[in-house]
Amino acid sequence: MKKVLVVDDSKAIRQIERKYLEEMGFEVLEAQNGEEALKVVAENPDISLILLDWHMPVMNGYEFLVKLRANPEWKHIKVMMVTTENQQKSVIDAIMAGANEYLMKPFDKEMLETKIKYLLEEEL
Repeated sequence: MKKVLVVDDSKAIRQIERKYLEEMGFEVLEAQNGEEALKVVAENPDISLILLDWHMPVMNGYEFLVKLRANPEWKHIKVMMVTTENQQKSVIDAIMAGANEYLMKPFDKEMLETKIKYLLEEEL
């Protein structure tokens, strides 16, 4: 079973994403901010995908992404930003920092599932 890490400071968003992901057959891990997420990734190097919010306390999604991509052992992990951040510069910054995909909130299950299937296509 593939592991997915949901990183979002909103418990409600984490619960929605968890429900959708579990219905898709994934094992779901959670973190409330980038700092927590780094610890989860260190303990679970077999994570396949991270759904990452941008705006969080302690360490935001962009800062987390930069730190994640700085570690060569984690380069295989796909990252999808799932955020309300819609400024073109922010989208470009995230992709340049190593995000593989970008999903705007609010989203529905079908949109999430389509993007995940695209991202993990070669692995499913």
